[in-house]
Amino acid sequence: MNYLGIDVPLKHVPALDPDFLPLVQFNRAFLKGATKPVGVAVERSNGQIAVFPTFVHGTPELEQADKYYIRRCVKVLLWMKGGWRIYISGDRGIYEDVKAAYSEDGERAFDKDFMETVYERPFEVVFCDVLPEEKGASESVGRHLEGCRIGFDAGGSDRKVSAVIDGETVYSDETVWLPKVNDDLDYHYAGIVDSFKKAAAHMPRVDGVGISAAGVIVDNKPMVSSLFNYAKTCHPEQFETRIKPMYIKAVEDTFGKIPFQVANDGDVTALAGAMSLNVNNILGIAMGTSEAVGYVDEHGNITGWLNELAFMPVDANPEAMADEWSGDIGCGVKYLSQDGVIKLAPRAGIELDENATPAEKLNAVQALMEQNDPRAAKVYESIGVYLGHILGFYCELYGAEHVLLLGRVMSGKGGEIIVETSKAVLADEYPEYSLAIHLPDEKFRRVGQSMAAASLPATV
Repeated sequence: MNYLGIDVPLKHVPALDPDFLPLVQFNRAFLKGATKPVGVAVERSNGQIAVFPTFVHGTPELEQADKYYIRRCVKVLLWMKGGWRIYISGDRGIYEDVKAAYSEDGERAFDKDFMETVYERPFEVVFCDVLPEEKGASESVGRHLEGCRIGFDAGGSDRKVSAVIDGETVYSDETVWLPKVNDDLDYHYAGIVDSFKKAAAHMPRVDGVGISAAGVIVDNKPMVSSLFNYAKTCHPEQFETRIKPMYIKAVEDTFGKIPFQVANDGDVTALAGAMSLNVNNILGIAMGTSEAVGYVDEHGNITGWLNELAFMPVDANPEAMADEWSGDIGCGVKYLSQDGVIKLAPRAGIELDENATPAEKLNAVQALMEQNDPRAAKVYESIGVYLGHILGFYCELYGAEHVLLLGRVMSGKGGEIIVETSKAVLADEYPEYSLAIHLPDEKFRRVGQSMAAASLPATV
């Protein structure tokens, strides 16, 4: 494949998406012959800084490739680490290009606005002669098992809850709900409380509540969350008073002042893996309504990074499908979530009911897979190729030694096909990485996050 004058050799291409161009492979091909030093850094809260020194070609012939490569590097850093300030060194033309992209009317205005919402600071792009030094922080979270605990996982298609007594799950439940398309805030609140009460009925008391939730969580509040986007759009005046304190109010109204903690669902996925496998340096990937990713480092800590990889680019194909929310193309949500299944199913000859919900469409493909339908198998094989390349990219970024795969997309026979295909792609295209892929039992795949979430709050 060739893009912007860069030849990209590929051994494995998804049968149902032959134009898929893994960004990691484009980057590797681009860097061959690139000798001009250019630096990128992003600054997030508390002065934490992620630094990425790299190279471009610096020739007129490859100017567009240079600018594309750096713009994608910036986007990767922002959605992996988070940040409100971008530093560029080494090339003023590239700096001006990035600054224009992240301006009020630039192509990455969504990213700019998102980061301003998260960090509550004006977003800026600055040029510097020398990049600032790397600075990070990590913290221990979860792994508390004593007492009677509730773990709640707020998903986009269903809500899951577990009752856990001294580390043993005594009850778990899944309830279908559609928060992403419902603007009634009472609907959201009532659903959360209903799950709490179902779990509480199976324990003599409730000592703490842990919540796994999509989006960026600050002080137990969802600063940005796809679950509340529609409600926020319809009722922006209630964002501060009802949406941000939603989880806090649901816990306190139901149980009073007890210990509780809300964490990003990706981090809880990684925590679930670290706890169940007794390992560290692990990525957790939940492939469900969206793609949720978290990371537990080699010390067993959460890094404090954004890890919103659903909106991080993974495909360099200029005709890749756009994400409806961010407006960008080639981002992980369209590859490692139910959106990926729904995108590929018609290409395999599977007719989906246009009036069905996304979860129902996924269920339809899964039902065909359980009947060994070859069309469904092609869908999952293609997702397996996606996953193999994307895991190669994640290994390059995180250096992880383990990955735990959860979520509805990984359920049933389809999940097994995805794992086996991704292993083959990893071994053939990325032999330098020894990544252990873990796929837990069926129950844990679906409700593992809620069980791990129960361990989040420290109780007295």
